[in-house]
Amino acid sequence: MSATIDQAFIKQFEAEVHMAYQRMGSKLKNMVRNVSNVKGSTVQFQKVAKGSASTKARHAEVVAMNSVHSNVTATLNDFYAADYVDKLDELKVNIDERNIVAQNAAYALGRKTDSIVTDTFDAGATAVAHNANSDSAAGMSLIKAKKMFETFQENDVPDDGQRYWVVGGSQWSDLLSIDQFSRAEYIGEADLPFKGGLTAKRWISFMWMTFSGLSKDGSNDRHTLAWHKSSMGLGVGSDVRTEVNYIPEKVSHLTTSYMSMGAVLIDTDGCRVQKCRES
Repeated sequence: MSATIDQAFIKQFEAEVHMAYQRMGSKLKNMVRNVSNVKGSTVQFQKVAKGSASTKARHAEVVAMNSVHSNVTATLNDFYAADYVDKLDELKVNIDERNIVAQNAAYALGRKTDSIVTDTFDAGATAVAHNANSDSAAGMSLIKAKKMFETFQENDVPDDGQRYWVVGGSQWSDLLSIDQFSRAEYIGEADLPFKGGLTAKRWISFMWMTFSGLSKDGSNDRHTLAWHKSSMGLGVGSDVRTEVNYIPEKVSHLTTSYMSMGAVLIDTDGCRVQKCRES
């Protein structure tokens, strides 16, 4: 139970409880390669190198490609989010405090799942800093989007609907100022970004979406992330689970959410960090 629970007592506040604004649950988990029900503390993701075709003379033996197999390993870490709900304090409020704590804990682990993904990108992806010589704007721009598209094409990253690019609110605002992103003359009526709540849109082979969990460095550069789904692996030993147990010694219910996960970059050709300066 939070030490500030007395602020929710009936004598002082209304019955309705407004939870603090927060990013509820994971947004990125289903955008990377997942392996569930991992047994053990690590999980390996297999990678096969590109093959090459060759000719052969009549009646000669074919030349084997000898494709190189390799693997990368993700180490799983355990995470917990828990809080006590005092039994007598529950008599003083007309809200379901246990349910609120359970939701809060589950949301916290959802955000932790996203931070596992973004931290792995920041640690291993090739950074593509903004370049004032090629783009007069320091924020997100058409030139940056086109350059990223060129990079993915040159790296033979599949254009199969599984390319993603997550940006912050400032970069989304920059995109809305780009005619090729927001005007029907370029993209048609069906793909206007003003439809559906301004949260996601497919453009230049990427599914673009806003995300509040991106890091920002000391130069005030936001690290936006572009990747293909198969370029990162997320190993899941235990997805988010929540349980409520009564603790007699504390005369309280302990609400606990927990999970076990770890991520690793599988192919750095398919992921990039695009820096965008924020004012």
